[in-house]
Amino acid sequence: MKNISKGFVGKILEINLSNHKTQIKPIDLEEVKKYIGGKGYATKLLWDCMVAKNAQIDVLDPANPLIFATGPLTGTSLPPSARACVVSISPLTGIYDDSHVGGHFGPEMKFAGYDFIIIKGNLEEPGYIFINDDKIEIKSAIDLWGKDVYETDELLKRKHKDRRIQVASIGPAGENLVRYASITFSLHHHAARGGLGAVMGAKKLKAIVVKGTGYIDVNDLAKFEEFSDECAKSINADINLATMKKYGTGRSISWSNNMYLYPTRNYQEAHFEYADNLNGEKQEEKLWIQTKACFGCSIHCSHMGIINEGPYKGTIFKGIEYEVSDLLGANCGVGDLNAVAYGNMLCDKLGLDALSTGSIIAWAIECYQKGILDKKDVSDLDLKFGNYIDINKLIRKIAYRQGLGDLLAEGVKRASKKTGRGSEDFAMHVKGLELPGWGIRSAPSMGLNYATTDRGGCHQRAFPISYDLGAKTPDGKILDRFGTEGKAKVTKSQQDATASLYSLIACDFSTGTLGTKRLIKLLNLATGWDYDEKEFIKTGEKIWNLSRVINFKNGISKKDDTLPRRIFKDKISVDYGIKTNLPEENFIKMLNDYYEKRGWDPKTGKPTPRKLDELDLGFCEI
Repeated sequence: MKNISKGFVGKILEINLSNHKTQIKPIDLEEVKKYIGGKGYATKLLWDCMVAKNAQIDVLDPANPLIFATGPLTGTSLPPSARACVVSISPLTGIYDDSHVGGHFGPEMKFAGYDFIIIKGNLEEPGYIFINDDKIEIKSAIDLWGKDVYETDELLKRKHKDRRIQVASIGPAGENLVRYASITFSLHHHAARGGLGAVMGAKKLKAIVVKGTGYIDVNDLAKFEEFSDECAKSINADINLATMKKYGTGRSISWSNNMYLYPTRNYQEAHFEYADNLNGEKQEEKLWIQTKACFGCSIHCSHMGIINEGPYKGTIFKGIEYEVSDLLGANCGVGDLNAVAYGNMLCDKLGLDALSTGSIIAWAIECYQKGILDKKDVSDLDLKFGNYIDINKLIRKIAYRQGLGDLLAEGVKRASKKTGRGSEDFAMHVKGLELPGWGIRSAPSMGLNYATTDRGGCHQRAFPISYDLGAKTPDGKILDRFGTEGKAKVTKSQQDATASLYSLIACDFSTGTLGTKRLIKLLNLATGWDYDEKEFIKTGEKIWNLSRVINFKNGISKKDDTLPRRIFKDKISVDYGIKTNLPEENFIKMLNDYYEKRGWDPKTGKPTPRKLDELDLGFCEI
């Protein structure tokens, strides 16, 4: 297979499931350059689909595109070069969503000859897409429908007599249109946040199978290889990443808990008495049997484990990430490591976002405790914080929409609106996306980030917590932990940088080691472009504003840039001897400062025409 560009393979594959037609288009590299690739250009492709329809896209409508995207560094010799993302309109939030994933699928997609895959339309019967270089087929998946993701992956590899193929599939949760269903890649990697697995389910698309024989060319091979090797040595020498390899993201659990950042019992607290039972050291001691790595990566941040005792003895699983330890652990009051591991496995196997799952279960438990849900609502379940047996039963009920699980499958925003009786006040979400496992009242800038992110409550757009806790800002200032001054500036800056890094697509765990400047150099060596740091960050701002316009087109307004009432109303311990909430007036001050820094209309929260013109987004109208 001939490679026709540098850093990219130069092709977009469009598949219409309704008429089984496929089309391969060359990408306009000058146009791609304006958005870097990955998240950025996929966002532009989503905008183009919306403009073509000339209307807001209904999330489960055949017209809602599912865009699989790689970046200019995906599949290269740079050690952390496995990342890909999926972009669409979220079934959970009704707005923009990009969900990122590692493993081997992204590189294989490029080896097959495609930088982007756009899937439109719906199948009449369950099917899957098989891509083998330029051979594209839509095959029946009737025999796969109802299978979990582990079974699906194995059956497809047997069917094609090839264990090297890469599979992206959905489980029963996606088939049953659970609004936070995940897409599983390379067996153990999940594009989960925002529920794009339900988009596949609505399309009756069980899986995408990819196999490729191509390669990724770069503009200056000798210099790219030399600099990539230098970066690899930096990664291997980084002590911080060595602890990641040993403990995974669970290394942060005890620290977070001690800093009162660890949401507990549906965000009623920020410190969990059993956190040390869940931390990375305990996981390494009791569960791990081997490390796992994404394509070409030496970090090996993932772990495979086995439960050695208790009711779930013998269960093999992948995880447990920090976020899962909180949402399925502390936030549900569960301090039993084996139980959290089993719940994590169930979410992975059935195709559920474990974060949204843990959040809405915690909400349901609190509803039951307060008498908002009664016995007939929960049927045979004894819902209480810490009762992991029934919590794990409820995970299955959600995936199959059985009993109470049918309500919870709608996500906490819809479930609380339907339930009422004050339950909206402790439904922990922003714009419909359930909050992750980092406390807000202990770190107000993170609350500002949650309120303003492009896909709803998300910690992966910015992580300004360190500045709340005393780290110097890039301009040398130290911010008041519970104050408002300077919070908007650092939050915006990180959001812009992340939008560009997610367009490369860079791995979160390597970014801190390599730094933006080295990644920009790699980008230029791969593509022959001439990005500097200022232009790189400006491009991130452009991508951020484009997704903002998409969200306004899909019904978002300024009133949605807010936080759950609990954060404003309920005081909790946020340090030794200190109890506080996040006063709403403080939040509004940060938000107005943020709008000013962004160049957005303070009355509406919309990007102004002047800002859009400045970012070469004059084609957008809102």
